[in-house]
Amino acid sequence: MEHISLNSGVEMPKLGLGVFQMSDAEVTETVRAALEVGYRLIDTASRYYDR
Repeated sequence: MEHISLNSGVEMPKLGLGVFQMSDAEVTETVRAALEVGYRLIDTASRYYDR
């Protein structure tokens, strides 16, 4: 999996999983499966707002 380097020196995967609007059961199952196959970036924001 490709990574990008942040200003802090931390490496972040270029591929992530978003769980917006999933049910609790879907999130549990999906995140568990994603972690098992190597995902390390999980976006758990409940909503996004424009300012």
